[in-house]
Amino acid sequence: MKLVWSPETASKAYTDTVKSCRNFKESGVPEFLSAMAAGWNTKLIVESWSYGSPIATSVGLAIAAHHTSGRHVCIVPDERSRSCYAEAMKGAGISSFTAVIVGKAQEAMEGLVGVDFLVVDSKQKDFARVLRFAKLGNKGAVLACKNACRRAISGFRWHWVLERGTRVVRSVHLPVGQGLDIAHIEADAVVVGSTKNSSLWIKHIDQQSGEEHFFRG
Repeated sequence: MKLVWSPETASKAYTDTVKSCRNFKESGVPEFLSAMAAGWNTKLIVESWSYGSPIATSVGLAIAAHHTSGRHVCIVPDERSRSCYAEAMKGAGISSFTAVIVGKAQEAMEGLVGVDFLVVDSKQKDFARVLRFAKLGNKGAVLACKNACRRAISGFRWHWVLERGTRVVRSVHLPVGQGLDIAHIEADAVVVGSTKNSSLWIKHIDQQSGEEHFFRG
């Protein structure tokens, strides 16, 4: 089996996220990731978050999980972050859609088996460890790294941070927000990026400039 793309679900999640995030400013990242997570019908959506980070992406991922009848889990490093996160999500009116785990990357990821959509932020010191310890689903997975432009000069490569043996079918850097690096991980027996799915495209409209961008899904 593999992740299957659903344009209708992606569109619904995108629209709902636009409505919920209209008061936030995160340059289209929440809407884009929400549409991707919902469009691939992902069932376990995980993200890492820390005190002081924007909350809009979390809102979008929670909305995606609602549309796929999946789980949205957020990993935070300490109780201060947990409290701030819970308060922010409650203020957005969707706190009931999200579970929060407090702990370091390895400990927090231990009980999360079958992750099929994972979002990390390169601003966080342990973002690479979250990726390394992720237990990905057998249907394949989609990994996303926000604020990718911050580490562009470091020569980052997905295979450096993922568990040995994990195959990246394809990866792409997108000019959304401060840069998004997206990687599609191979399913057990099926290549996620096969020819059958290669014609799928995602349309993204920058909410500030109004520019339209098309990305292959």
